[in-house]
Amino acid sequence: MNILLKSVKIFDINNKDLHLKHRDILIKNGIIEKIAVKIETPSKTKVIEQSNLHVSVGWFDSSVSFGEPGYEERETISNGLQTAAKSGFTDIVLNPTSHPIPDSSSDIVFLKNAAKGHATNMYPLGCLTVRGEGRDLAELYDMKSAGAIGYYDFKHAVENSNLLKIALQYAQNFNGLVMSFPMDLKIAGKGLVNEGEVSTRLGLKGIPSLAEELQIARDLFILEYTGGKLHIPTISTSRSVKLIAEAKKKGLDVSCSVAIHNLFFTDERLVEFDTHYKTMPPLRTYNDVKALLKGLKDGTIDMVTSDHIPMDIEQKRVEFDNAESGSIGLESAFGGLNILFDFDLTIALLTKGRERFGLKTPIIKEGEIATLTLFDPDLEYTFDVRNILSTSKNSMFLSTKLKGKAVGIISNGQII
Repeated sequence: MNILLKSVKIFDINNKDLHLKHRDILIKNGIIEKIAVKIETPSKTKVIEQSNLHVSVGWFDSSVSFGEPGYEERETISNGLQTAAKSGFTDIVLNPTSHPIPDSSSDIVFLKNAAKGHATNMYPLGCLTVRGEGRDLAELYDMKSAGAIGYYDFKHAVENSNLLKIALQYAQNFNGLVMSFPMDLKIAGKGLVNEGEVSTRLGLKGIPSLAEELQIARDLFILEYTGGKLHIPTISTSRSVKLIAEAKKKGLDVSCSVAIHNLFFTDERLVEFDTHYKTMPPLRTYNDVKALLKGLKDGTIDMVTSDHIPMDIEQKRVEFDNAESGSIGLESAFGGLNILFDFDLTIALLTKGRERFGLKTPIIKEGEIATLTLFDPDLEYTFDVRNILSTSKNSMFLSTKLKGKAVGIISNGQII
């Protein structure tokens, strides 16, 4: 398919000749053939022309969950990838949340095959331990050979310190990325929300910041001992930011991410016991949010994520104590970030993170494969159920005013 983008505004901070310039872009058979002020339309070419249309390198999300196999009622891989594409994401990292849980090379092959033919690329994570139970290491090298780009017992802390030590040591043999969820389960106990004034007022069991920070401190001590590559997903407290900043100053190979909703909302949202706001890690305080925002701006926090977790109605429309944690976030990611940050930083954050997972960041250049996101950064709207493309509708951004919307993507020779 041949595509001509007419007079699009290019966002590419790595190319001063094109950054924030209006240009035509001609794409033939998935390759950027020409970038110029004006390009005559060749025959049999789809022309895309829209007011205020911007283009950037394709967006990347490091933490996305679907349901297939096992929980197709929440989200299939096919619809999930279509949702990601229409939300502006050309590349996503898939969490190991299916049933059976992916802890072997055959599971990774199944997931890779299920994603073939889609515009959005899906890169699966394998479980760090067998069945995600935290007792024995899974087939790390075999999964790497099959296409896994990291190892993660999703939303489950590695309680066994020696197991994490061995994983970090072993994975160095093949440059594997080990992930450890920051939550000391014994400290967290049966907590549901952030421990503090709001939890006390509402009579809900709290999860203290200490539960996250103690786990991070332990993991960083182990990393300092073993070496290797460690990624800490979805941090949520101010002290966590400081701990990771100190570790980076020591030269430790550690990275971390933060969920967009932990930047946007605080635990004050819980006053109506709305289960859409029940997440893990929980929404924290205003001071935590300030520290997280600062950590992104100064580079301590490496990437943002939608932390997209579909849950069907049976998991959410129940008493708060019994509800599952999680919110979808692909559809609202750009509009939420664009409220919090200036436009330049928003796009920079949405395109960061690939290298940590051993992936190449695409570029906008003649002769390169077209991996592009199309968007309007100025469109203001109230996010409602009509904006949700996922099968599940559990979004905490419902009724929230957002700014900016993805138009689609051009990737793998397709336009969505």
